[in-house]
Amino acid sequence: MELPFLGRRRELAVLEELARSSKAELFVLYGRRRVGKTELLQQLCRTRRAVYFVAAEVRDKDNLRAFRNALQEGLGDPLVEHVEFADWAAALGYAAERAAGERLVVVLDEFPYLCGANKGLPSLLQRFWDQKGKRSNLMLVLCGSQVSFMEQEVLAERSPLFGRRTGQRRLEPLAPTETLSFFPRWPLRERVTAYGVLGGMPAYLRRFDDAEPLAANLAREMLRPEGYLFGEVQFLLRSELTSPHTYNSILAAVARGSERVGDIALSVGVDSPTANKYLHVLRELYLVERATPLTDPDPLRSRRGVYRIQDRFLAFHFRHLQPHLSLIEAGRGGRVYEEFIEPDLARLHDDAWTDFVLEHLAREAAELVGEEIAETGRHPGAAVRALGRTVKGRGVLAALSAPDGAPPKALAAEVQALSAVFPGVVTLVYTPTGNPEAPLAARRVKP
Repeated sequence: MELPFLGRRRELAVLEELARSSKAELFVLYGRRRVGKTELLQQLCRTRRAVYFVAAEVRDKDNLRAFRNALQEGLGDPLVEHVEFADWAAALGYAAERAAGERLVVVLDEFPYLCGANKGLPSLLQRFWDQKGKRSNLMLVLCGSQVSFMEQEVLAERSPLFGRRTGQRRLEPLAPTETLSFFPRWPLRERVTAYGVLGGMPAYLRRFDDAEPLAANLAREMLRPEGYLFGEVQFLLRSELTSPHTYNSILAAVARGSERVGDIALSVGVDSPTANKYLHVLRELYLVERATPLTDPDPLRSRRGVYRIQDRFLAFHFRHLQPHLSLIEAGRGGRVYEEFIEPDLARLHDDAWTDFVLEHLAREAAELVGEEIAETGRHPGAAVRALGRTVKGRGVLAALSAPDGAPPKALAAEVQALSAVFPGVVTLVYTPTGNPEAPLAARRVKP
């Protein structure tokens, strides 16, 4: 049974707009593995004339032959079978000729694999685009999962392709509210907890079956060596990093609660400059973030910044699985769940709501506030979960209410303290609704 296409409506609409364009398009789509790039592009190609090609880690000539076969299938032209392309410029030139009478979308997925087998491919593509591509009726999409490669070798100024792309998108995990539709049979609490465990990666969300309880899904997918998600984090790190050992230790330290460079370095057993270097790489990969409080008067020079794992699945892995891998390997996953995961599910559920609050604050709260919100960030208050700053510099305080909708008891004191930092604060209180279509109700309250 074919799974429904969930989320990514805005991203798909942009790609479809480019596909309908009367101009040549060279679009770069990239993002971490499992984030849904392939599904998005296949959805784009489904209803139009398109050639979808996934590269492999093989010799260049083998990929060229495979691309020829993709051309034959996508164009429905048996004569292509007898064509032998000398290089990628010739292959893409043929595609551009076939696009003359009707728009043709050509996707080169896993583009870094092609470049691995042919170091000169970016230069060949530049020459093709300058001579033929930009005057054709072609929409060419370069797609890759190696984030660092795509940013440094395709989009960076030093790349031969610099300045040729007509659009680009780094595909991020789904927003919190978009994940709820993956589990239509679960109550809202269980859906939010699943987001707290898995984050917004579509491939991970699809592994959980809402015909079974959350605990059964954790047991099947994570708490046994055969589980799809059991070794996923190491696969991810190996695909991006040449030597993941120290990165593993850095991530584990952050997951345990080390927030500052000195504490992380001490926990790992390296000096602070070394820890800083590794953290810089993890930040570039969007696996770790450094957050400076919005209350800081000079965030660029602030020493109050703290590190946290940006991806919820990574955070769950390093906090709940990595310390107990030996038990799981020994078939004791049930014990790991009972002793280390189940007691923490309430905290995971509660903490996940902060992401939903931040999403609303960034996307929808402007109507309540009366001004556009330029910045948002977490806040470690007992009542105030997140902060915002409007384009005019006003502070926005976002609190999560008690289950009955009443403002939390600590709210008044926190509003008073934050009012000394933010001029003219606006206070919003968020209440979980139980409705997955609109999981939070927001209201503005008087200071």
